[in-house]
Amino acid sequence: METRSEEEGSRVELIDASEIEYVSYGGEHHLPLVMHLVDQELSEPYSIFTYRYFVYLWPHLSFLAFHKGKCVGTVVCKMGEHRNTFRGYIAMLVVIKPYRGRGIATELVTRSIKVMMESGCEEVTLEAEVTNKGALALYGRLGFIRAKRLFRYYLNGVDAFRLKLLLPRPELHPSLPMMADRDEPHTHDDHIPPEESSELYRGL
Repeated sequence: METRSEEEGSRVELIDASEIEYVSYGGEHHLPLVMHLVDQELSEPYSIFTYRYFVYLWPHLSFLAFHKGKCVGTVVCKMGEHRNTFRGYIAMLVVIKPYRGRGIATELVTRSIKVMMESGCEEVTLEAEVTNKGALALYGRLGFIRAKRLFRYYLNGVDAFRLKLLLPRPELHPSLPMMADRDEPHTHDDHIPPEESSELYRGL
């Protein structure tokens, strides 16, 4: 999947962070907002079936950001078993350009990761374009490492980095912040969920 999460961009007006309202995905009335943002900002085409796969099964992992009633950002995620590990996955992250650089993407991602962590996830993964310096910087600040390079991963021919964040187990380390194990070996994922085979979802 793909993220467009630069914490940089044009600033067309001064926006107080307190004016941004964050809400969990609340149902069908939010779906067109999510679809519009992703279709507008990301290069990958997704069908309505792809969106519904995520928001219907894991609505509590998806969040939207609003400014004065306007939807300006969203994150769409999932989680599930993977090779004896309970894994979270960030599928889509978008903040529209005038609102980048205000911590909105960071807040959206952090909220999703918090729910994943509370649900028992041991790690979180995602893919980001190697050219998306803003997204890579954002995830780097959150502790993600580059686990693998995926050549020509996107339809536009751009390579992707698979990023990974290992989460501490709260019952063992209740005071630890989110952190990544920098000795994590590079692995090739061979299961079928959408993040591992974008070709599967391009055909929907």
